[in-house]
Parts: sequence; C-alpha cells; structure tokens
Amino acid sequence: MDWIYAFQAFLLGIVEGMTEFLPVSSTGHLIVAADLIGFSKDKGADTFVVAIQAGAILAVCWYYRKRIVAVLKGMFNEPLQQRLVVNTITAFLPAAIVGVMVAGYLKAYLFNAVTVATALVVGGLIILWVERHQEQSGKPPRVMEMDDMDWKDALKVGIAQCFSMIPGTSRSGATIIGGMMFGLSRKCATEFSFFLSIPTIFGATFYDLWKSRDILVLDNLPGLAIGTIVSFFSALVVVHWLIRFVSHHDFRGFGWYRIIFGGVILVTWATGLVIW
Repeated sequence: MDWIYAFQAFLLGIVEGMTEFLPVSSTGHLIVAADLIGFSKDKGADTFVVAIQAGAILAVCWYYRKRIVAVLKGMFNEPLQQRLVVNTITAFLPAAIVGVMVAGYLKAYLFNAVTVATALVVGGLIILWVERHQEQSGKPPRVMEMDDMDWKDALKVGIAQCFSMIPGTSRSGATIIGGMMFGLSRKCATEFSFFLSIPTIFGATFYDLWKSRDILVLDNLPGLAIGTIVSFFSALVVVHWLIRFVSHHDFRGFGWYRIIFGGVILVTWATGLVIW
C-alpha cells in the first residue's frame, strides 16, 4: 500500500465527515484540501471526493436507524411513514434528473478551488440574509416538525438542492436554508436534509463510481476504504452534535465562516500566493 496515499485518504475522510452535514460544503472543502495536500489526479481525486460521501451517509443511517426501520415496516400501511417516503422521493427527483444531465460538465469545469471559494462567499451571504430576515420578521415557522411537511414543501426543498451541485454551495446548506426560506423550522429543515441525503448521496456515489469504473484500479481501493470508514465515524459525531446545536443556535457563524474561508482562497489566488 502507498502509505502517503493512505494518509491523504485518512485526512480527506476526516474533512468529509466533519463537513458533509454542516452548511459549509463538504465537496468544496474536499477539493481545496485535496489541492493543499497534493492528492493526485492520477488517483481519481474527483471520484474519490464523491465516493467517500457514502461513509457519511451510512452515519446518518445508523443515527436514524430506528426511524428508518419504522419507515420500512410502515411504508405500505402507516400514513405517517408513507408521507415521509413520498416527501423524500419527491425532494430527491429534481436533483437526480438535473444531476444526470449536468454531472459531467460540473466535474469538468467547476471542480476547482476558485469556483468553490466564490460559491462559499455567495452562500455565506445568503445564510446571513436569511437569518436576519427571519429575525426581523418575527413570524414563527409555518412547519415545525418534519412529519408535518407535505409534498409541496418537499418539492421546494428538492429544487433548492439542485443548486448544491455547484461545488462550494453545500447540499446541506441549500436544503436547510432553502427549507427555512420556504417556512420550515430550523430543526425540521435540518432533519429532512438528513433524510434527503440518504438517496441523494448514495445515488450520486454509485452513479459516479459506475461512470468512473475504469479508473477504480485495485491500488486505489484501500484509500477509498480508509476515507469511507473515517468519514463514517467523523460524520456520526457531527450529526449527533448538529441536531442539538440547531435547537438553540442559528447559522450565522457558518455564514461568516464561509465568507472568510472563501475570501482567503480568492485573495491568495488573485495575488498568486497559492496556485489553486
């Protein structure tokens, strides 16, 4: 085994797990981190970035295992579980359709640090605007709990998720902040974002692995395994923490983080300090 490659995979697994469910863009952080540590394109870096997301989604499945089992048992005869299934499928479809159409273009032209930085800054400004607007309006959310959502709420969140295909936008950020804009409570939007991530990222992972199967040589598989396992455990910590965080805090801190982080990348790029 190439131990440098294994260590790089370990570091990227931590980055993936720690950022997948925060509104800061895991893909964006992985692209930047891969550039910084010299993760080779010959190792299939772009595919690696997508593939190790499976570990983070397995962490969500584990965290919500009781609800997932309840859904599987009651999806044909319990209205509550049926509603969650319908909402999840409804929200998943827009990104699935758009993703198949533009995935190749996105990887070819937008998987770079400058695109990521720009999206980070723009997304950070949107987060600050949404939080300020909610504070000034003083109106309570229209939908407080995930089980109270209807298919129209889910479709709006699904459309918002489409924007997350731009690296640096953040899938969780697009779905959570988008859900809040459409009247969902912060807790409701966050929990539905978790459930929506299961078909979305599993689908993206398997689709990308299939499309890139020619570069999945045996030498790369240990690195993929390391990154996936590490991302599972680090994501499990974040999911547990985030559910409690959103009950008492807003997302302004993440907005400012995105703006500062993206700004640093743009400044170092514009001044030539770092060749991204």
